[in-house]
Amino acid sequence: MAPLRILVNGSKGRMGQTIIACAKADPEVLVVAEVDAGDDFAGALGGADAVIEFSHHTVSVSVAQACAAADKLLIIGTTGHTDDEVKQIRAASASIPLVFAPNFSVGVNALFWLTGKAAEILGPGFDLEVIEMHHRLKKDAPSGTARRLAEILAAVRGLDYAGDVRHGREGITGERTSREIGMHALRGGDVVGDHTVIFAAQGERVELTHKASSRETFARGSLRAAKWARGRPPGLYDMQDVLGLR
Repeated sequence: MAPLRILVNGSKGRMGQTIIACAKADPEVLVVAEVDAGDDFAGALGGADAVIEFSHHTVSVSVAQACAAADKLLIIGTTGHTDDEVKQIRAASASIPLVFAPNFSVGVNALFWLTGKAAEILGPGFDLEVIEMHHRLKKDAPSGTARRLAEILAAVRGLDYAGDVRHGREGITGERTSREIGMHALRGGDVVGDHTVIFAAQGERVELTHKASSRETFARGSLRAAKWARGRPPGLYDMQDVLGLR
């Protein structure tokens, strides 16, 4: 089979550069276009089989719509989307295979799976907290990965992300309620990405932690997703599908 021809959108960013470097070492893929702000995305799209999008949340919708119109499979790793942007991205998956994930690391996706299982096993007697740390240049908070972890916890507990996640605490907050999921975003230095889920009960505490030391884990995961999506029917997928964890 010929190498999968890839357009990297957001090519000048940290993730874009890492994807391009990892692709050079993978004989199954070929980067045929590197596109960033101000470049001709539409003109470059024709020569690609797939687009890997790591740019800015305001760009993802137009990229998804263009890929749907041109019948190109799409991988989106950008985070920070509004609810309306997510809705429009999802709509594009009616026409193309679209892998939309907050994190493409194999280890993080194992963390997603373990978090759901731990929440089921430990039950409602454990308080839930999510802590994440990223480099000082990250623009959105909480991270898409941390949000997904909280969404998993909320789904298991029958809670609502918008109503039950508590972003930090300050002042006289009162006692912690049994429904809330604490969310705490730390920023500093060059941290690639640390995520911890805490299950705390009387007399014991369980912590699940993933720490990324290189962006290559995300880049390799996005390339793996693109290769997996090749030939798939139109639909919305994530890394749980790619890794067979469903």
